[in-house]
Amino acid sequence: MMLSVILVAAAMGLLGIAAQAKAAPGHDEQSTGKKIFSRHCAGCHGPEGKGDGYMMLGPDPANLTRPSTRQKSDAILLQTIHEGKPNMPSWKLRLSEEDSRAVLAYIRMLTK
Repeated sequence: MMLSVILVAAAMGLLGIAAQAKAAPGHDEQSTGKKIFSRHCAGCHGPEGKGDGYMMLGPDPANLTRPSTRQKSDAILLQTIHEGKPNMPSWKLRLSEEDSRAVLAYIRMLTK
């Protein structure tokens, strides 16, 4: 009986560690997202996402640090990354789903 309790407690502890490991990739994902953002997005959106880049494709690149960005759903922001906007190219053929989500994680960090 005592051994069963110990084994259950140990298993629950391992499950807790596994759950934390799954919840923790945010920092790594943000770090990856920052690298991708710097390479592909900062030219227009600026190095800190404030919309102060070179404006290569036209005026008014989005300031991604504004509260209006925070209020948009992940689905809307991913759609924008994938499909683009009138002055923003589509990235769906250049970025994998994983890379797009990493960029989204970085953008979410900018709005905090």
